[in-house]
Amino acid sequence: MENTALLIIDVQNDYFPGGKMILEGSEKAGKNVQQILEYFRRNKLPVVHVKHISANEGAAFFLPETSGAEIHPLVSPVGDEKVIVKHFPNSFRETELLKYLQSMNIKNLVITGMMTDVCVESTTRAAFDFGFNNTIIGDATATRDREFDGKIVKAADVQKSFLAGISALGNLYANIVSTSEFLNRQ
Repeated sequence: MENTALLIIDVQNDYFPGGKMILEGSEKAGKNVQQILEYFRRNKLPVVHVKHISANEGAAFFLPETSGAEIHPLVSPVGDEKVIVKHFPNSFRETELLKYLQSMNIKNLVITGMMTDVCVESTTRAAFDFGFNNTIIGDATATRDREFDGKIVKAADVQKSFLAGISALGNLYANIVSTSEFLNRQ
């Protein structure tokens, strides 16, 4: 786990029951993120929380200064855990994330968060382009049903498709493991 940091992307209240953009399986994924976070904290490994604040006109969730935009209590930052605020799906875009990770000599990222097919996916691909070795905890991510070509694509299918794509070609962008696989390897 040398030179490794945990990246928790957008585990925010609006994605949970009662929020403005509820994801399928957000509670289960959130509890899995919590387990990974507890491991990193126990072992005094770096943790980075990424918090999305909507800046685009017409946004319906993660609105500035709302409870929905706050990081969910399951994974609330403590102590000196870094919090990065972003306004785009890619957590590196117009943020200090890359500079921060480089300053900590981080080479490997363990990635968790929401939504699998938007912010997790775009951040993971960018991290690969910046030279990071990525592991995604697949069951510590979540998404929702999508519509394509006039048909509903179920969240479970979106989840599988994006994780399959990002791990294609011999785990090119990321190795995908479950929470239990990750914790049992350590």
